[in-house]
Amino acid sequence: MLKQRIITASILAPVVLCCIFLLPVKGFAVFFALVTLIGAWEWALLSGMTATLHRLAYSCVVLVGILLGWWLHLTGYQFYMVFPVVATWCIAFTWVYRYPAEGAWKQMLVRALCGVLILVSAWLSMLELKSLTLGNAWLLLVLLIVWAADIGAYFSGKRWGRIKLAPNVSPGKTREGMYGGLVAVALTVVVFAWWIDLEFQSSVFLLLLGVVVGLISVMGDLFESLLKRHAQIKDSGSILPGHGGVLDRIDSILAAAPFYFLGLTFLPIV
Repeated sequence: MLKQRIITASILAPVVLCCIFLLPVKGFAVFFALVTLIGAWEWALLSGMTATLHRLAYSCVVLVGILLGWWLHLTGYQFYMVFPVVATWCIAFTWVYRYPAEGAWKQMLVRALCGVLILVSAWLSMLELKSLTLGNAWLLLVLLIVWAADIGAYFSGKRWGRIKLAPNVSPGKTREGMYGGLVAVALTVVVFAWWIDLEFQSSVFLLLLGVVVGLISVMGDLFESLLKRHAQIKDSGSILPGHGGVLDRIDSILAAAPFYFLGLTFLPIV
């Protein structure tokens, strides 16, 4: 399984990086919209929609949301969509913490609405990051943060993991693994700040933001695990050998991107 994951990642990562660095803003918007729509198809299943027509209709709703997000991007009203999703994620984190206690997430409509807001806001946040000065670099960093948190947690958990992080949601994750992932994130951010020659104060704020975003990315992964457990499926899809579906790869980004974008916007970093 690990070998297959590595092979898929070695193919997928260069494609993603090429789309980040080589595509213009509009091209990147289209590329990530396609990724988001595949994620919408999979989220429909997590919401409880099994009929093909229903899943297609759900994906069309997300497409309409993306078009609305593009208009918000052009008019400068992007925060009207980004702020609500932050509140949505905060609620989702409480659902993860309280699981398996009953919650509003048990209702199909709630899961579907959360998916629309989460998917579209993540797309919009990534677009806003791409549009910043040094946008390619900032996009690269959020990906590196998520990857560092994931890889660091995997190897730290394998070596030192003892205490379960959220045993009812994802029994394989441990607190030691999460701590190792956050250390990997911190090292990644420090190297990045040195690479772009960031001032000391900005570097400190970026380090704090990176650690927070790394932690949030873990929570995003756990929320998808909660939905998969409720739907009684192992993976959100099978499009990526060794990794499952697109949501299995971008669940952390879905949570991390809005918080990361807001941090870069309001903290004295950029």
